Amino acid sequence: MDELNYHHLRYFFSVAREGGVAAASRALGLSPATISSQVKALEQSLGERLFERAGRRLVLTDRGRLVYSYAESIFALGNEIRTALQVGSERPLRFAVGIADVVPKLIAHHLLQPVFDLPQEVQLVCKEGKVEHLLQQLSSHELDIIISDTPVRADAHVRSFNHLLGECSVTFFASPRLARRLGPEFPACLDEAPILLPTRGTMLRHSLDHWFSARGLHPWIVGEFEDSALLKVFGQSELGAFGGPSIIEEDISRQYGVEILGRTEEVKERFYALTLERRMRHPAVLCMSDRARRSMFT
Repeated sequence: MDELNYHHLRYFFSVAREGGVAAASRALGLSPATISSQVKALEQSLGERLFERAGRRLVLTDRGRLVYSYAESIFALGNEIRTALQVGSERPLRFAVGIADVVPKLIAHHLLQPVFDLPQEVQLVCKEGKVEHLLQQLSSHELDIIISDTPVRADAHVRSFNHLLGECSVTFFASPRLARRLGPEFPACLDEAPILLPTRGTMLRHSLDHWFSARGLHPWIVGEFEDSALLKVFGQSELGAFGGPSIIEEDISRQYGVEILGRTEEVKERFYALTLERRMRHPAVLCMSDRARRSMFT
C-alpha cells in the first residue's frame, strides 16, 4: 500500500459527504473529472473499492464506510488543531457563521453578541442565505456553524448535527394606527385582519397556518416574505400585522415603532445550531450555545 495521500482522502470525503461527484465538485469548486480521478487514485493506493453504483447514485462499500469513519475523525482533528492554535495565539479567533435568511436579524444578534465576551479577540464572519446553500459551505469548512429555525433532515446530502439553542412563543405586532383599528381582543382581532407572513414552506408559516385554522381565524394575507427583516419593515406601515419571537418583542417594538397585539404560547419558534461534529468544540460556538440556553431562552 502506498503512503496515504490526504488530498485524495479529502476528495473522497467530500464525495461521500455530499452524496456524489457532481455535488462535491460544486462544493469544492473543482471539475467532476478532477475529483473522480483523485478518488480513483485513492482506491488504487488502498487497493480497495470505496464506492459502488446503485442506479445513478454512488454509495459507499463496506470498506468505503470504514475509510469514511477514519476520514471524518482525521479532518475533525485538523479543525481542532487550527482552533487550538488560534486560541493559544494572539491572532483573532475567526468565527464564520451562516445565518438562514428566515432567522430574525435581532435573534442572530442576540445569539452572537456573547462571543465578544471571550478572553480572545474574535473576528466574526456572517453569511446569510438558504440553509441548503449554507450547508455546502459548512461541509467544505468555510463555516463553523449555521443558525437555523429548522433542524436538518436525516436524508440531507450533508451529514450534520442539530443542536437546539432554545424556543420561545410568538408575539403579534401592528403599527399604532392599525392596532387601534383592530382593537384589543386578541387573537380575535386577527380574524379578517391584514397580515404579513413568512413564505410557505417555512416552519413558522406551517405553525401559524395550523394555529389560524385551529382558532377559526381567517386573516387577509397581504404579503409573504422570505426575509424576516423586510417583513418587519413593511409591518411598520399600516400594511398588516405580523408575528415575531416573544423574547425580542421589546426590541421589535422599539426598532420598528409597532405595538404588541398579543402573544400565543401555542406557536413556538425554535432555533438551532447546525454543525459537522456531534459535539460542539469551537470556543465561540460553545459560548454562544451556553449563553442561549442559560439566559436568553429561559
